[in-house]
Amino acid sequence: MTTYLPTLKQLQYLVALHEHGHFGRAADACFVSQSTLSAGLRDLETLLGVVLVERTKRAVRFTPLGNAVVAKAHRLLREAEELSDMVQSAGQPLSGEMRMSVIPTIAPFLLPRMLPRLRRERPALKLYLREETSAAAIESLHHGRSDCVLLALPFPTGEVEKETIELDALWVAFPKDDPRDPPEEISPDLIDENRLLLLEDGHCLKEHALAACNRPELRASATMIGTSLHTLVQMVDNGLGLTMLPEMALDAGILNGTDVVARPLKSETANREIALVWRKNSPRADEFRMLAEELRAG
Repeated sequence: MTTYLPTLKQLQYLVALHEHGHFGRAADACFVSQSTLSAGLRDLETLLGVVLVERTKRAVRFTPLGNAVVAKAHRLLREAEELSDMVQSAGQPLSGEMRMSVIPTIAPFLLPRMLPRLRRERPALKLYLREETSAAAIESLHHGRSDCVLLALPFPTGEVEKETIELDALWVAFPKDDPRDPPEEISPDLIDENRLLLLEDGHCLKEHALAACNRPELRASATMIGTSLHTLVQMVDNGLGLTMLPEMALDAGILNGTDVVARPLKSETANREIALVWRKNSPRADEFRMLAEELRAG
């Protein structure tokens, strides 16, 4: 008996449509025409003898079975990529393509000092970078869109392995002429909850800052408004409040050209762990450990 199996290309089309919810955007993500993607999905449904996607003029809806097939397709595509990775890692280490997600509170500060050295010393490595919030980056990792993630811990990551890059201290930033004249080290009890500006939901730095202060009322009173650390700095520079910044951002000169000053936060948990994480049992684990070593050296 001949068994007809879905192709990896068909599964890629299905996963892309589920991710983007639109045939045109899914086709663009797969670098094919919309008609090619649509035909591939119809062939897949014909092959399986089921309806996976309900098509209407206004929306794309997956059937319950379609959602289950997408979940399985994610695993199959990830395992197919890991098979390719296993062969590649048997050759020259840290070579070929690698996709790394990086969170926005690390990317603009760590990458500029790390990438030039990495390009010089690992010219065979083609590193594709994807900037995402922590939750989106971990989802990309487990769905196979990224091979590894550079993020700040603690954060729920699921089944991963990790290598610590560095500990990044948290500082309190405030206007230079603040009438309170903050001391050289600022204890959490000195932070005015009505003036505290933090990143909006989705950024793990917000949780790290709140955990370091260990003051429940801060969560209720702080203004979660910033979309980036640069935005928060500009708000502080305009006298709208104070915020918390990681030391790597200060070292990268985020306060240059402003009248904002910063003092270290005095707390036993006033730091975040910068780490490289990857899927548990990945065949490229040794390469990721080598990459972590390169990042530490940078």
